[in-house]
Amino acid sequence: MTAWIEMIPLEEAEGDLKEMYKTALTPAGTVDNVMRVHSLRPHTMLGHMAVYKAVLHNPDNKLPFWFLEMVASYTSILNYCDYSFTHHFTNARRLLKNKAKSDAILEAFKAKAPEREFEGKELALLNYTAKLTTDVANMVKADIEALHAAGCNDGEILEVNQVCCYFSYSNRLLNGLGVTTEGDVIGYYQEDED
Repeated sequence: MTAWIEMIPLEEAEGDLKEMYKTALTPAGTVDNVMRVHSLRPHTMLGHMAVYKAVLHNPDNKLPFWFLEMVASYTSILNYCDYSFTHHFTNARRLLKNKAKSDAILEAFKAKAPEREFEGKELALLNYTAKLTTDVANMVKADIEALHAAGCNDGEILEVNQVCCYFSYSNRLLNGLGVTTEGDVIGYYQEDED
């Protein structure tokens, strides 16, 4: 079972759902379960895809894609969402192209100790991610001031905020409906051939 609710298979999709599936195709030519779980209400898939692509895959983002994938991964670890973590840490690892470094980052994230592998602006953004994910009721202006003091500009803060917020939504969608990676092609980016 790939989810606790019905997901209409691609080959049975008709009308609006069939069109939505076409727009949700991954680079591998499949539709991941994170999108298929919307199949009973395709209009929600439309909104989900728009936010996902805007916050994580838009070329206008200024922070490196590997780092945004790390933010996605850390949010998902903190939310105990294996689905998103599996996909997005795979992406981060492929983009970073350094297995030893990505293994060390994974251990730091699991220990909730990003300071083991990050410093400066990146560490400040990951600390912000952790608080926004696990302690949102206690966010204060000083959290943004700390980011400014670490050298972050408002656009970078917004990028990380949006990735963290999107993944908090997506993690709850996936965990709340029991969605698994069964049948998915893991990761958005291709494996490096080297």
